[in-house]
Amino acid sequence: MARVTILDKTFETSYPESQITQAVAKVADAINADLDGRDPLFLCVLNGAFMFAADLMKRVSIPSKISFVKFASYSGTQSTGVIKQLIGLNEDLTGRTVVIIEDIVDTGITIENLVKQCKEKGAADVRVATMLFKPGNCKTPTKPDYVGLEIPNDFIVGYGLDYDGYGRNIPEILTLVQ
Repeated sequence: MARVTILDKTFETSYPESQITQAVAKVADAINADLDGRDPLFLCVLNGAFMFAADLMKRVSIPSKISFVKFASYSGTQSTGVIKQLIGLNEDLTGRTVVIIEDIVDTGITIENLVKQCKEKGAADVRVATMLFKPGNCKTPTKPDYVGLEIPNDFIVGYGLDYDGYGRNIPEILTLVQ
């Protein structure tokens, strides 16, 4: 896929499927090594992280569980800076190692909020695994522990990420053409 139009915007491939597969493998290998013997609970942040979580969990070889939470902070192509919790955290985290699975860490506000919630619910250790990280845009001290790809501060779609709900099904990651 070279260029695609979604609604009123044009995007072009910036990270092909093969590069995404390598990045997922890198994250899974690090988690398998770091958390061997820990029985972590993975928390997938919906909707965007569903593809990354599915691919990651296929490669995680240590005993573990997965659950899902849903937050919203985007409107169109911009983060609103306001986090709305849509589906809550219902798991018992007491004494658990928790790995939050995110599609992208942009401002860092969502993960900082979720890490805090996990710790308040008694998690012994909270880690963050993200497919994409925008270090130049992160506004919080909370940084991901596992990063598939570091990217510039561009608006992207594909591999679970969307533009107004569209584009999540694209197997590549595409960048907005200015």
